Amino acid sequence: MKGTVFIIFTLIALNQLSAQQIRRLDNSTISAEALTNTIKRLTDTARVTGLVVAVFNNNKPVYSKAFGYSNADTKTPLETNTEFYGASLSKAVFGVLVMKLVEENIIELDKPLQDYLPKPIYEYPPVNERAWHEDYSDLKADSTYRKITARMCLDHTTGFANWRFFEPDRKLRIHNEPGSRYSYSGEGLVYLQVVLEKMLNKSLETLMQEKIFNPIGMKMSSYKWQPRFESNFAYGHDVNEKVLEKDKDNAPRSAGTLETTPNDYIRFMTAVLNHKIISKKSTDEMFSPQIRIRSASQFGPLSTKDVSDNDPIQLSYGLAWGLYKTPYGWGAFKEGHGDGFQHYSIVFPDKKMGVLLMSNSDNAESIFKELMEVTINDVYLPWKWENYVPFSH
Repeated sequence: MKGTVFIIFTLIALNQLSAQQIRRLDNSTISAEALTNTIKRLTDTARVTGLVVAVFNNNKPVYSKAFGYSNADTKTPLETNTEFYGASLSKAVFGVLVMKLVEENIIELDKPLQDYLPKPIYEYPPVNERAWHEDYSDLKADSTYRKITARMCLDHTTGFANWRFFEPDRKLRIHNEPGSRYSYSGEGLVYLQVVLEKMLNKSLETLMQEKIFNPIGMKMSSYKWQPRFESNFAYGHDVNEKVLEKDKDNAPRSAGTLETTPNDYIRFMTAVLNHKIISKKSTDEMFSPQIRIRSASQFGPLSTKDVSDNDPIQLSYGLAWGLYKTPYGWGAFKEGHGDGFQHYSIVFPDKKMGVLLMSNSDNAESIFKELMEVTINDVYLPWKWENYVPFSH
């Protein structure tokens, strides 16, 4: 009898899952079952080792499912509570932290950051050799950095390269007049982090735990590796699905060391959509265009070439989030890309919708265009600018 009851309840649950309808931007719908089948086909065809997909309707998650493996060698199933390297999803969380500090009148968006410190930033030595990002001695001969504000750090107009190690001589320098041109820069976000840490005498990790992680229940998130992550974490995989070594020795950096789970990042996106961390006013400012983007590509040689390709969607940057305009309102997005990990997140506040894609595969970006179309029928993603070349191409 008990077995029969269990089977009945299982069948009811499966039928409910199959019948669940996910609303999309154009008010069309797709069933959870059809979405799952499509995602499975895409991941299998493109050899995406592992992927988590979450969809938001009415500012809450209505679909969340993991596909594939956290480790291709051991065939360990990926789960929505598996620890992931968050890569540049780190920046979106840090942006919300900064807006929280703005609300608390701790920092202003348009005050030069150097003005908050009692001595020049380049006179502060790094706390240890792993904290190479705290070395600003290269700026001693260039006073231009004194113009840089928090707003410029968040909208990527500091003039810094993405990372100093991409420079031929590996030295930090300013390429453009601060505030004049979009140029994606992890260094810019980290500069803001270092100033905040010195101002407040608190680490990035402490600020995150106090202001964001603890208040909304992100118990499996940190900007540095924690022993509690050892039991269930995702390894990255290259294009041939080779397992990559897990990096566990990073100094906390606002631009790229977030460790989190899909479940935790879903909590974060839900909190942003529902103004649980910062007010609607602050959220609106964060999602307002700060700088128009006309570069042919976000990275590489084409990032300095201007084109009009994305003028129809008014491609722009807000505060720590990218933006593009659609008939359904602005989409606010943030990507993540590191060796073996590729992520994408977007929210459409006017439609109360969003999508989260988190993968531990270097093949994942090849299906992001199709995933955005099948999940919420977002056909406006600037995939060429993002270099999300579909596998079918």
